[in-house]
Amino acid sequence: MKNFIKLLEAYLEYWKLLGVDRLPAYPELKNFLALDPLVPETLEELEKKIKACRKCPLHRTRTQAVPGEGPCPCQIMIVGEAPGREEDLEGRPFVGQAGRLLEKMLASIGLSREKVYITNVVKCRPPGNRTPDEEEMKACRPYLARQIRLVKPRFILALGAVASHSLLLSREPLSKLRGRIHQLEDIQVVSSYHPAYLLRNPRAKRAAWEDLQLFKSLWASP
Repeated sequence: MKNFIKLLEAYLEYWKLLGVDRLPAYPELKNFLALDPLVPETLEELEKKIKACRKCPLHRTRTQAVPGEGPCPCQIMIVGEAPGREEDLEGRPFVGQAGRLLEKMLASIGLSREKVYITNVVKCRPPGNRTPDEEEMKACRPYLARQIRLVKPRFILALGAVASHSLLLSREPLSKLRGRIHQLEDIQVVSSYHPAYLLRNPRAKRAAWEDLQLFKSLWASP
């Protein structure tokens, strides 16, 4: 019995580290959406919770949290990595140079940012725009899972390795994840390069263009 209690305590501590307030029944760890804590009930309530979050050290260095923006419900969701300096100052995802490139990418397939829901895996800026660490991603995963449940997208474009690995619960290189369609329950997911990466590596823009065409073939099909 003592061993069982210790095992149960370790299990509960694991979910606590994920930031889950309430355990889902029979959690399926192969499905990212199983991390949805089933609260709150509206996107507005969730955004307030994100802005007040203190679950990881990033709250000490942020200017403000960046929950996301866009219509709800919405068929198309864009998921990036984390806010940068300008996002941290403005409280909006994908602004600045990377944001302008994203808008051009969307326009190339007949979309505008006003018609998609845009968010990030991590809701607060990591210092120096470094890659989020595991503790930071664990704290934010339930928020993203709940956003997906509330926004109800049919298609998700995951931009960058952090977004792709988080949503697909995969550690495959982005080069192997891109170029094909993934399923997240009934949602179709396409992975591609983050706009910030494309700014540093222009040669990858051709591959990103191919990913955008694949993504368009999903949402634009009859």
